[in-house]
Amino acid sequence: MRLAAILSGGLIAAGLIAAACFGGDSTPELIGRGLLGGTDTDKLSVALEDIHVDTFVSGSVPLSEIDEVTLLGLRDAIPPIDSPPYTTTGESGWLDANDLVLGYIADDGQAYAYPARILDQHEIVNDELDGRAVLISFCPLCRSGIVYDRVLKDGQPLSFGNTSALYESDLVMYDRETLSYWFQVGGEAIVGDLTGARLVALPSVTTTWEPWRELHPDTLVLSRDLGFARDYSRDITGGLEKLLNGGSFPFPVTDAAKDDRLEAAALVLGVEHNDDRRAYALAQLGDAAVNETLGGQRIVIFSRSDGPVAAAFLAEVDGQALTFEYRGGTYVDEETGSEWSLTGRALAGALAGAQLEPLAVRTAFWFSYASAFPGVELYKP
Repeated sequence: MRLAAILSGGLIAAGLIAAACFGGDSTPELIGRGLLGGTDTDKLSVALEDIHVDTFVSGSVPLSEIDEVTLLGLRDAIPPIDSPPYTTTGESGWLDANDLVLGYIADDGQAYAYPARILDQHEIVNDELDGRAVLISFCPLCRSGIVYDRVLKDGQPLSFGNTSALYESDLVMYDRETLSYWFQVGGEAIVGDLTGARLVALPSVTTTWEPWRELHPDTLVLSRDLGFARDYSRDITGGLEKLLNGGSFPFPVTDAAKDDRLEAAALVLGVEHNDDRRAYALAQLGDAAVNETLGGQRIVIFSRSDGPVAAAFLAEVDGQALTFEYRGGTYVDEETGSEWSLTGRALAGALAGAQLEPLAVRTAFWFSYASAFPGVELYKP
């Protein structure tokens, strides 16, 4: 929805936006406005000037300037989805092989696929899968597909809606319980009572439909029968990467998003473990098994060039450390010679049936991941 409008509109006067993005290095003073639309803006960690509310008709308005009536009228203009229905693989013939999907595996092993064609027009799915409250989040402008636990570390459950605002050209959500604003890629509350709180990211995979279906033939798929008069057949991919890599962002960003170690639209896998994180450029990985140490433990990244797609795991089974290589279309551990799938399951060999523990990941364009985690370590092949 938002991406289609931006691309069809020529990135909304890209020259003016680029000037806004790259002009000046000053940091605005953090000043709130009191209670605004039910949100306490005196509690904040980013400048209100840097949060831009999309009007969908005339560009955007900084949160520091928007009037309350307009702000409330735009809330959930991109409607979130709550407890949706799902269909089977056989009922999902409308999906093309190269359609982007966000994949998630629940604690009971059931796989779920969330097509980007649907997420583009909703961006947020609140659901409970196998007893876990999850948030499926997707920002088309950042190609950021991230699954979060909706329960905070202190046990507070949350559900989410869409502010229609963007920070660092990325989706800004609000929780319905406190009306705090949340930056999607960072999973962090940036305005309101919960400012500074973070959501816990869960293991997920952003890939295309064909490899996900091959890996999980019994996957359930988010249904199009959601009660909205929306056309989910549109292909939302293409066009944005060239504009981003040319320095034009859909909405203004701060200097943190201009990390030139990679191109702005380079797709990265951000891996997290034990409060440590590292970013991996998927185009640089190809078909590979990357053995690393993160958070004081050995991990492995399994990647494939088709998609592209990658997943991260602890590199051990029952206390036995493993070292992997990509060989002949599969992943093989050097210690036992067992063969492993991209999902981290041993298919053959001494460890057949074993499952590697998946790690929390965030898949997004580089500019948005770099702005969420400034100075993050970047893997160098």
